[in-house]
Amino acid sequence: MPKYLSLEESRKMLDTADNEDNRNHERDYAITTLFLNCGLRLSELIGINIPDIDFSECKMTVIGKGNKERTIYLNKACMKAISEYLNNARPKTNIKFDSKNALFLSERKERISRRTVQLIIEKVLKNSGLDTQKYSVHKLRHTAATLMYQYGNVDIRALQELLGHESISTTEIYTHVSNDQVRNAIENNPLANY
Repeated sequence: MPKYLSLEESRKMLDTADNEDNRNHERDYAITTLFLNCGLRLSELIGINIPDIDFSECKMTVIGKGNKERTIYLNKACMKAISEYLNNARPKTNIKFDSKNALFLSERKERISRRTVQLIIEKVLKNSGLDTQKYSVHKLRHTAATLMYQYGNVDIRALQELLGHESISTTEIYTHVSNDQVRNAIENNPLANY
């Protein structure tokens, strides 16, 4: 069973990431928002270029495992977080030449590194009171998939497409359900009161 954050823990993480005491809070909030809403892999997040985002269609293209391209649809929270970061916090000048199109930049004005993103997420987890030994960047991918499946009534095939899994069996790890969900399924059977 994959480890994942509850809905409340996820909300706490987003609130913590948006802390204005952090000079990079708009960037860190956008990163956290994308992880928790889109189920991105770390490599996909750091590889996002601004031209990959279609703001009018609320979607972006990412390069996944095996160099495969896929479309990620962006909800209101993602669009708002990206827009606020781009408009208010992303450096506009002196960006390293090979990083000009990168969505997320480090303080050195170059494409953010894997390690920097890992450190950002570790800090947000720690400041949220969550166990950094138990949760990581990849666990946010599990969290996004689990929350979509549990709360969004997302079909397993749609989840497979969203996560970029070759095999449906890989996606099936997110279909774990709680005993309450099993009980509710039985109680909501149309024949339950026959």
